[in-house]
Amino acid sequence: MAKDEPRVARRRRHKRVRAKVEGTTSRPRLCVFRSLNHIYAQAIDDSNGHTLASASTLEPEIKSEAVGKVKTGKAELVGSQVAKRALSKGINQVVFDRGGYKYHGRVKALAEAARQAGLKF
Repeated sequence: MAKDEPRVARRRRHKRVRAKVEGTTSRPRLCVFRSLNHIYAQAIDDSNGHTLASASTLEPEIKSEAVGKVKTGKAELVGSQVAKRALSKGINQVVFDRGGYKYHGRVKALAEAARQAGLKF
């Protein structure tokens, strides 16, 4: 297997997901990107092309809380933080975009934490 094959396969899966999932102003798309060490989440309004709320493990407030936690624990922090930011802007419903990743591990932990924080999807 070539080095880029998993990335190409994920992009192909993500395109399939994006063909069906679209974020609106009233119900934005909660998009997840997972790198080797970090995880990022954004609530995106595709009709206007704007990011309404975002969070990642690179932010200082999450980074300080995440010390000593495993990657799924960090993903939970990001999920709850992006949910809080979305709720503060009046967004309580989103469409979940798993970004071509399987719904398990860090992606699932982020989604479950966002649900527990009050987002509906």
